[in-house]
Amino acid sequence: MVFSSLIFIFAFLTVTLIAYFIVPKKFRMLVLFIVSFLFYGWGEPKYMIIMVISICSAYGFGFLIGKYRETDKRKAKLWLAVSVCVNLAFLLFFKYANFIVTNVSLIPGLDSLLAPVRVFTSTLKLPVGISFYTFQIMSYSIDVYRGDARVQKKFIPFGTYVTLFPQLIAGPIVRYKDIDDQLTERVENGDKFAGGVRRFVAGLAKKILFADSAAAVVSLCDASMKLEPTVVSAWMLVIFYTFQIYFDFSGYSDMAIGLGRMFGFDFLENFNYPYLADSVTDFWRRWHISLSTWFKEYIYIPLGGNRCGKLRQFRNIAVVWLLTGVWHGAQWNFIIWGCYFGVLLIIEKVFLLKALKKAPAFVRHIYALFFIAIGWLIFYHTDLTAGVTCFKAMFGGGVVAFASKTNVYDMLRLMPLAVLCAIASTPVPKRYFDRLWEKCNAFQTAVPFLMGGTFLLCVAYMVDSTFSPFLYYIF
Repeated sequence: MVFSSLIFIFAFLTVTLIAYFIVPKKFRMLVLFIVSFLFYGWGEPKYMIIMVISICSAYGFGFLIGKYRETDKRKAKLWLAVSVCVNLAFLLFFKYANFIVTNVSLIPGLDSLLAPVRVFTSTLKLPVGISFYTFQIMSYSIDVYRGDARVQKKFIPFGTYVTLFPQLIAGPIVRYKDIDDQLTERVENGDKFAGGVRRFVAGLAKKILFADSAAAVVSLCDASMKLEPTVVSAWMLVIFYTFQIYFDFSGYSDMAIGLGRMFGFDFLENFNYPYLADSVTDFWRRWHISLSTWFKEYIYIPLGGNRCGKLRQFRNIAVVWLLTGVWHGAQWNFIIWGCYFGVLLIIEKVFLLKALKKAPAFVRHIYALFFIAIGWLIFYHTDLTAGVTCFKAMFGGGVVAFASKTNVYDMLRLMPLAVLCAIASTPVPKRYFDRLWEKCNAFQTAVPFLMGGTFLLCVAYMVDSTFSPFLYYIF
């Protein structure tokens, strides 16, 4: 079940809100826990047992970590390691077993030996959201060990932290210490609920009106590249995929944050206009902030961060970005993608950031957008050969022409969409919205009607279109 589906909006969410607000406050957490489990089990009920084991084990290990945290640090560290290993084991098995077996089978002499294992691992399906909720569970164990969070003695609040449906499937990744107090004490009022609805509708519009429209162009260009590759097709594919992945993922995050507010939660922001970045370093401060923060706090800093000399700092960056690529998927393109950004970040640390500061703002911006777009080209192409073909075509290699007649027509037809996507990826719309909200009472009155109209337009598109899941659901 996805947020941008009719059954979620008109059935699941509606029933959940009614059930949540009609019960006494002391039972509301239980309602969230139950409906979040139902939400997860809707598509894959057989994988609910994995989540139950993960929750119960982390809950129990949390007590042991907390018990020995002050009296016996060695035992506390042991139980932390056990907790992390148990939860990572599920992620490694379901997400990476087939990738590892398939690649090891390429070693001469091992193909026939591993054939039965490969047949088994090829049948494994990735439990939805496991990459996200595994990181959240690890966050709890580590925060308790460090003393940054208290042991959660009540099972329902802890279970709700892991299963909370607004951010369960594709984030934002919520660190336990950021939400600990909200699990038992949070503000629920009309203004917060209304703000949540507005944020949800804005995210829905990003997904339905922008991301899905860009996705149609990407599919068109991808098909064109396979038949008659041209320079224009390659660039259009990369540009519109750059728009698609931003509006798809930030749209999901907006919807998740909005849903959280409806139930009184304040999730941290996950995007900060990443395509306004003037360097790759700046981009990763703005894109998928919750993941970057998680890796920084739980991997990069414990490795020594930037406090241990340049060479070790570069090693730490390389480790983090290799893991970031691996986290995104068991495919070589994701590993290459992580290494690509790791190398760029190291190069910027060595000398490029200093040089960029002397360059005009528009040069820095073009530099960042170009290398970000190349990164998305790698990210998109699970078929490495197709990725290389697209990259070469961008610069005139292996193409049948610079542009076909169809390309020219598509460029003219899609120019308004590209301009709208470019504007919508900047703070300009929000800036004007906030200004009107502050200075114009009539606008405040009109906002519910504008939101209602936007919502109905999205629903009309949803009724008329095929199922389109969020891109990050596969992770």
